[in-house]
Formats: sequence, C-alpha cells, structure tokens
Amino acid sequence: MSTVGPIENSEDELYEHYRFVASSGQEPLRVDKFLMNFVENATRNKIQQAAKDGSVFVNDIAVKSNHKVKPNDVVRVLFEHPPYENLLTPENIPLDIVYEDEALLVVNKPAGMVVHPGHGNYSGTLINALIHHFDNLPNNSSDRPGLVHRIDKDTSGLLVIAKTEEAMTHLAKQFFDKTSKREYVAIVWGNIEDEEGTIEGNIGRHPKNRLQNTVFFGEEEDKGKPAVTHFKVLERLGYVTLVSCKLETGRTHQIRVHMKHIGHTLFNDERYGGERILKGTTFTKYKQFVENCFKVLPRQALHAKTLGFIHPVTGEEMNFETEIPEDMVLCIERWRNYAKNQIENK
Repeated sequence: MSTVGPIENSEDELYEHYRFVASSGQEPLRVDKFLMNFVENATRNKIQQAAKDGSVFVNDIAVKSNHKVKPNDVVRVLFEHPPYENLLTPENIPLDIVYEDEALLVVNKPAGMVVHPGHGNYSGTLINALIHHFDNLPNNSSDRPGLVHRIDKDTSGLLVIAKTEEAMTHLAKQFFDKTSKREYVAIVWGNIEDEEGTIEGNIGRHPKNRLQNTVFFGEEEDKGKPAVTHFKVLERLGYVTLVSCKLETGRTHQIRVHMKHIGHTLFNDERYGGERILKGTTFTKYKQFVENCFKVLPRQALHAKTLGFIHPVTGEEMNFETEIPEDMVLCIERWRNYAKNQIENK
C-alpha cells in the first residue's frame, strides 16, 4: 500500500490545482506517470516531489508517486496556495490595440504570448497586460477578466475583449451561438486536393496523449464536442499549401486538429507532429531548406486574420482584419520561391 495518510481536517486550507478522473478502461498506472499525461509543462521530478510532500491524492487519500491509478479513480493535486492563475498580477506589457470604445477593444495578439495564466505560464500573459491597462474588466464564466474567447500561445491574431458586463454577456452569446465570424490563415503540409471543403468531426481530448485533442469517428463519433471548419485553398506552394479556415465552432486546437485529421498537419506545429518533414524529397538540400523555414517561423503557421461580430451596444456589424505577421510572410515567400524553382527546373 503506497498511501501516506488521509486528507487532514485542514483540507479547507488546501487549494485544488488539478482534478482528473481515470477512465473506466484505465489500466493500472503509477500516479506520477498518470499525471505526466495530463499536466502540461510538468516534470516527473516535480510530480514526485509533490507526492512526497503529501499533495497528490487518489480518492481523497494522499499517495506516494508509485501508487497505481485504477479505473474511475479520482486523482487530485492540492497545495496550500491557490493556483497561480488566480493570483493575477498587473504587468505593463504593450498591447497592439486595433480598436477601442467604451464597451470593448480588439487586440492583435503576437505569437508567443499566452492569453491567460495557467500551467506554468503565470506572467507575461495577455490578461496580465489587460488588467494593467484597464480597471474593472468583467469576468467571464471562468473568472478571467475581459476574455470572450482565446487563441493558442503560438497563434497570432485578433481577439475581442469585453470592458463591461453587458458587452461580456452579449459577445459571449454570439460566440456560443456561432454568429461571430472568424477567419484564420494557415500553412499546412501537403498539396490539398480540393479547392475548398468542410471538415466536420467531434473534437475532444486524445485518450492517450492528454496534451493533444483528436477527432472522434467510427464507433466513437459521439465522443467529444461537435466542430465544423470550412477551408479554402489560397495558394499552392509545392509541398505545402496556404489555406483560409473559417470557424463555425471554436473548439480547443480546432484548426490544428481538423487539418491533421484530413492529412494536412499545420507547418511546424510541434504538438501535432508538424515540426517534422511530412512531405517532399529526401535530398539534404531540401531538408536544409525546410529547417531554415522552421527557423524563420518557429511556431505553428496559424494567424487569426479576421474577426467579425455585432457591437453589443450599437448593434452595428463590426469587422476587423490584420496583416499576416512577418514570420509567416517570410516563410510563405520562401516556399513560393522554392515552388517556382521546382517548376522552372522541370
């Protein structure tokens, strides 16, 4: 038995940082390995230390790191301090504000900036910047000030921020009702066969890699949440394609997951395998060319280019567009030149 004792009566002084329920098909697995599959940016040493300190619980019993997690077990990590994401600190970080009025603002988020604190990113986030520049922003349903929607850390582009409770309610409903307009530009591996199309498929957590999402199909198609992405080819660049993606729904990693599902992983998307050479030749010169493209664009090739919604106060239709950032432009130009040379040398 690898337990180190029950939760003390002082549990009300402990704060829950993580809570996971093992699936009914969970095979016996050490709790430190189990948590490694769930907690982003966690190291095994940190998890083992947390267990040693009595912070890891299975079914409300503190356990050691070698405790085996079984089907339907409830695994929790508790500490004496609240999650750092709840300890918001204003930071004087410049914001690229595209539009602002009394009710809302639209910002152009650079790649590399996390939208909200959590999982190892507790400073330098968009929210840290927002609460420095703006007082009394309304909280969303997750207690995050001003945030109506989000985009991934390494995705650049447009976000709308609510400045009043009324704006938060109105804008959140538009995103929930799928009436907002969002268009992304992406570079994906491979030459997409169709000029345009629609990808449909429920998206949820990958059963084996909890840091990824996946499309459920076949016998599992009812799992996850419905997701719809409309894509259109903008330019064919040889072994990669420049595409426009319009979201009908807004699931986590939706474009990244849907494009991988149809065989066209985003260029340099490390989490989903796009940082490897997925299409092209075996020549050393080609390999060097692609690696140079990775250096120019050291992130997934995804940019939230346009954003549209109805103004929560005036009822006016608002549409915003931002330029493709320089790192993506340089990568596109390199592929364009490469494709041109390939045609000329045939």
